[in-house]
Amino acid sequence: MGKKKILVVDDEMHLRIFIATVYETGGYEVFMARDGADGFAKAREIRPDLVSLDLMMPREGGIQLFSRLRQDPDLQEVPVVIVSAIAGATFAHSLHLLEMSLGADYRAPEAYVEKPPRPEALLAAVDQILDIKR
Repeated sequence: MGKKKILVVDDEMHLRIFIATVYETGGYEVFMARDGADGFAKAREIRPDLVSLDLMMPREGGIQLFSRLRQDPDLQEVPVVIVSAIAGATFAHSLHLLEMSLGADYRAPEAYVEKPPRPEALLAAVDQILDIKR
């Protein structure tokens, strides 16, 4: 079986590259997108095993992409790790609003890693979700 595929969606190029490098070093195949619209198109194309998602992005942001992923029949089961600088209380409020809008279709992200992310925290989150033993 090939490497697990992770799609990194972040508008900040330096963070996108940093996060992608952490995942690549951890043995994952990594794809990158700069915003929610680009991320959704790439997710439909590559069918990632996991999406690493920033919330605050121009154009289509992370909350919109998260919502689109959860509503898409082909992508709704893809686990999502939120990697964001949004403080915990604001993040929880955003998720609550999303839960209200999605209703029964709502499923929380599988993990949250605060920016600036530590490489160990990123890998620990995805390894646990994808059941990778090191």
